[in-house]
Amino acid sequence: MNDEMSALLNDEMMQNIDWSSLGFHYTEPDYIVRAACHDGVWEEPYATQDKYLHLHVSATCLQYGQEAFEGLKAFRGVDGKIRIFRWRDNARRLAKSAEGLFMKPVPEELFGKAIRLALEKNIDFLPPYGTGATLYFRPLLIGTTPRLGVGPGHDFEFIVIPSPIGPYYPGKFHCTTFIINRYVDRAAPFGTGQFKVGGNYASSFRATEAAHAMGMDCIFLDAKQHKYIDECSAANFIGIKKTDRCADRVQSTDRFTIEYLTPRSNAILPSITNDSLMTLAKERGYKVTRRHIRLEELADMSEAAACGTACVISPMDKVIDAERGITYSFGSEPGPVLTELYHALKDIQYGRAEDKHGWTEIVDMTT
Repeated sequence: MNDEMSALLNDEMMQNIDWSSLGFHYTEPDYIVRAACHDGVWEEPYATQDKYLHLHVSATCLQYGQEAFEGLKAFRGVDGKIRIFRWRDNARRLAKSAEGLFMKPVPEELFGKAIRLALEKNIDFLPPYGTGATLYFRPLLIGTTPRLGVGPGHDFEFIVIPSPIGPYYPGKFHCTTFIINRYVDRAAPFGTGQFKVGGNYASSFRATEAAHAMGMDCIFLDAKQHKYIDECSAANFIGIKKTDRCADRVQSTDRFTIEYLTPRSNAILPSITNDSLMTLAKERGYKVTRRHIRLEELADMSEAAACGTACVISPMDKVIDAERGITYSFGSEPGPVLTELYHALKDIQYGRAEDKHGWTEIVDMTT
C-alpha cells in the first residue's frame, strides 16, 4: 500500500471515531514506540507499525512474570495546547518497579523521548478538547532473555503503546457501588504490591470479575489481617471525614475540619493521581492523612472513592460488607469535596487552571 492510500484510509478511520463515546478500550494507533536493552545498554527509541512481539518462548517475562508497566495521558487543552501529565513521575515509578523485579531501569530521558515520539507519530489520535477523551500511553517493560532456570533475565524491551480512550466509567461524574473482598489477596505485605506489575492485577481478577458480575467493584483488605483497607480494585482509596468543630451547632463557614484519608501500606501502588489530589487538598486547607485505615472507619466518612490515572476519581455511593451484613452509605451523588478535587485536577490537565506545580509538559507539535 502506498503512502497516499494509507493516508486516505487513516483519514477515513479518524472521521469515524466517535470521540465522545470512547470507553476505556484499546483503539489501534498508527505506531508504537520500542527500545531494547542488551548488555546493560539501552538503544534509542524508534517508532514502528509492527504491533507484535517477537519473543523466545522461554523469555523471562513469560516464564517468571518479569515485567512492569505504567499509564499516563496527554490532553488537548482549552487553549489548543497539548499537555502530558506528570510523565517524569511515571518514569521514576517504572524505574522503582524495574528495580523491584531486577530489571534494567529505563532512563528518565529515554522514557520521555519515547512518550513524545509516540505522541508525535499518533497525533491524529489525540482527541479534541471537550470530548472527555484523552490519548493514553501504556509504557511496558519486559524481560526478553530466554531462561528456564529460575532467575532474572538481562535483556529487556521497552514499549510505549498509545490509544485514545474515554472515561474509565462512562457518563457523567457519578458514583459506583463497591463490595468488600475477603477471599482474594491482591498482594502480599512485602511482595510486589508497591510495584506496577501485571501479576498484581492477574491475582485480583477472581475478586474483581466476581464484583463486576454483580454490577459493582471491590475493595481489597490487607493480606495479613484482613483488617485495613488496601486497594480499590486497581486504584487507591480515598476517604473524606468531616469533624464538627462547633459544639454549640452555630452555623459557621469554618464549622468543619475536613480530613482527606488514604491508606499507608507497602502493599499498595503509590498513585500519582492520589499524590496530585493530596497536594490539591492541602492547598484548600484540608487535613491530609496517610495511615492504616480500619474497615469500620467507613462509618465515619462522609465521602469515599477510588482514584487512579484511568478513573481519576470514582466516588462510591455505598460499600457493602456482605459477610457482616453491613452497608456503608455515602449518598447517591458525588460529594462536594471529591467533586471539587476532581474538577480542580481536570482543570489543570486541560489548561483551564494554572499549573502551579509543574505537573504538565506542554508539547509543541508544530515544529
